[in-house]
Amino acid sequence: MARVSWPPVCRHAALAAALALAGLSAQADGLTASPDTLAPTLLTVPGEAMLMDPPPAPAMPFPDASPVSPPPLTLTADEVGLASWYGAQFHRRRTASGERFDMAALTAAHPTLPFGSLVCVRSQFTGKSVVVRINDRGPHSGNRVIDLSRAAAQDLGLLGLGLKPVELFALDGGESTCPGPP
Repeated sequence: MARVSWPPVCRHAALAAALALAGLSAQADGLTASPDTLAPTLLTVPGEAMLMDPPPAPAMPFPDASPVSPPPLTLTADEVGLASWYGAQFHRRRTASGERFDMAALTAAHPTLPFGSLVCVRSQFTGKSVVVRINDRGPHSGNRVIDLSRAAAQDLGLLGLGLKPVELFALDGGESTCPGPP
């Protein structure tokens, strides 16, 4: 059987007729569509034309539904203020608690918390947090709430940054980790 090759003009005319017929059929069913909406669903292959399934319609939200998100976790800090850090110049000197200061330990100086208290310090600048043990008195400047060891400042990402805002959370006896995210 001989294969018949249609000239390009005939192919386009046949395609246009198929689109028009599909449009008339849809209108008879009460549906309307413009040719522009059908064009993206048309795939042409040399010598053939094929209709593809149309893309799915975007999901319509319910008119009175609004996205529901969980309430934000609100943690109230016990203290908020500025933190500084101290290191090599005080390394191995006696602290107010009597132990020797170790700039590589996670310790801090606080004016009133009992020695041995664990405190979560969260940087408002970097968002990082660290648990420190109070072993010294200070800071001795009115505009700071805590002096951190070099290691604690490093964990918070505060080395070389001077005074930065922090939040303090006093941890109860059995706690050794910071409370949830800020």
